[in-house]
Amino acid sequence: MSLLQVKNLKVNFGGIEALKGISFNVDQGQIVTLIGANGAGKSTTLRAISSLVYPSEGSIYYEGRDITRLDPQKIVEMGIAMVPEGRRVFSNLTVNENLLIGAYLRKDKAAIAKDMDHVYDIFPRLGERHWQLAGTLSGGEQQMLAVGRGMMSRPKILMMDEPSLGLAPMVVQDIFRIIKRLNEEGMTILLIEQNANAALHAAHYGYVLETGHVAMQGTGRELLENRQVREAYLGKSAKR
Repeated sequence: MSLLQVKNLKVNFGGIEALKGISFNVDQGQIVTLIGANGAGKSTTLRAISSLVYPSEGSIYYEGRDITRLDPQKIVEMGIAMVPEGRRVFSNLTVNENLLIGAYLRKDKAAIAKDMDHVYDIFPRLGERHWQLAGTLSGGEQQMLAVGRGMMSRPKILMMDEPSLGLAPMVVQDIFRIIKRLNEEGMTILLIEQNANAALHAAHYGYVLETGHVAMQGTGRELLENRQVREAYLGKSAKR
């Protein structure tokens, strides 16, 4: 069942068409990835779903309801959260305080405390540093905190914008292990990634964006084995 449907989405910035009518589905319980080069329209797509930018044409449906141009806060309330590119943690607040900000729309204090324990179970390093200012964490720890903060709104779908950007290879492996664990626990994930190899290994289904349109789509395995995808995004030596 499709949890999220994007239909013929177009977004313009000052006369430049960033999205040229893209359509895709995110099925419940899946990891779906959008891959492509810089400027392909990946981040713009997430921003449009979050109502941070408004499309000029097209529609976005969530659980069968048209949410195009809905208020951004309402989008979060309905169960769509985003982990932004560049982490965007609150540097002068503690780990604990950053996580609480992720739950700012919630009133259920006991459940919030339970969810925070769950975040610390998934990210033990954050638990060890719960008192520490977020700005003093390493890049990998800040990314974990950004993911944990997204989890605190109890989303049905977690959108992640370039979670591996700027991280060491070992940390990237950790991040993708966590993405798979969250999905195994029932969370639907829409993943934007330049690291196409890691993204397609993790994803059930993927879409290749090129200059604002969907150029190819298929299962993660199909795209990994596609010659054009391998040559453009993976390198000929990429292995499954």
